[in-house]
Amino acid sequence: MVLCQGGEAAAVPAAGGKEPEAPLSREDGGGTGQPCLCPAPGMEAAGSEERRVCGCCSGLSWPRCCKAPGTKKKKAACPGLGLFYTVLSAFLFSVASLFLKKIEDVHSVEVSAFRCVFQMAFVLPGLIYYKTGFLGPKGKRIFLFFRGFLGSSAMILLYYAFQVMPLADATVITFSSPVFTSLLAWIFLKEKYSIWDLLFTLFAITGVVLIARPPFLFGSNVTGIEGSYTDHLKGTIAAITSTVSAASTFVILRKVGKSVHYFLSIWYYAVIGLIGCVIALFVMNEWRLPYCGKDRVFLILIGLLGLGGQIFLTKALQIEKAGPVAIMKTMDVVFAFILQILFLNHLPTWWTVGGALCVVASSSGTAIRKWRQSLKKAKQNEI
Repeated sequence: MVLCQGGEAAAVPAAGGKEPEAPLSREDGGGTGQPCLCPAPGMEAAGSEERRVCGCCSGLSWPRCCKAPGTKKKKAACPGLGLFYTVLSAFLFSVASLFLKKIEDVHSVEVSAFRCVFQMAFVLPGLIYYKTGFLGPKGKRIFLFFRGFLGSSAMILLYYAFQVMPLADATVITFSSPVFTSLLAWIFLKEKYSIWDLLFTLFAITGVVLIARPPFLFGSNVTGIEGSYTDHLKGTIAAITSTVSAASTFVILRKVGKSVHYFLSIWYYAVIGLIGCVIALFVMNEWRLPYCGKDRVFLILIGLLGLGGQIFLTKALQIEKAGPVAIMKTMDVVFAFILQILFLNHLPTWWTVGGALCVVASSSGTAIRKWRQSLKKAKQNEI
């Protein structure tokens, strides 16, 4: 028998709160320091699965044991790599939003349809590889349907907001999503909602009001907006509705938990979104290919950049804790302001800057608080 050092397995969350289905291999040297016995080469008993399982490798069979002869040692992750992936993801999402602003003759619903096609092309091989099926467990299909409906609705409304209001304004409003998630989780999942959560909610609402600047508070002469105030108000309503829909999606994903593979969740999102977009386009009679070759290139780039942003965000959440990732993701707002000034020649007003500070402070406070709660809970479980 070979003596090898063991420890506890580390759970790695995936994007949007989802976790990978298969356990990950670990480096040696970490853990509780409790020894476990692994069979030496040629010494395992035939037909005895119990003796061929290594406790230090999350139950992996002995040939894949961390101390088995010939097993390659996993390299340590580069410090800060997860945060770098988060910044890169934020940059790709922001550039995709900029291209959306540059498209002239394509409706936001049609852009969403193209985005759904890219999602389906990416997810389909994963569904086949993991053999998850296309419908999911019977008891979870209703949740998957609403996840797809609400998620695709959030995307369509957000794209509409990007087209009719300043890029930075729409981006800032979407960052109030964690606050609404906490509120909806308290209502539907009976999760704890403290006085701090209420304070962060009020901060987020204040930021949205500063960006929307309703006439009954700020008067009828509103400056620093794109187009008419009517379009600005429609875009604000669309962005807020998109944010609430996205928060509802997060609550549904928490409800479903690990019982559904995250590829299947994305599949419902893409399929239902594509069906809804096609129906809406025919009803509005807006379905048409872009006349300009530049718009066609922008559509392809939006799909590729959005997909790349999701991939890097997923990789970030796999190697970094959710709290720091959520805080670093506020770089979306910074990139939105920079791109808006450099390429759209639109300077943000002080009202927008003040609203952005309120919303970013609110979302960052929520993320930090959730992160500290998870660390505290992890320490209690170790004890």
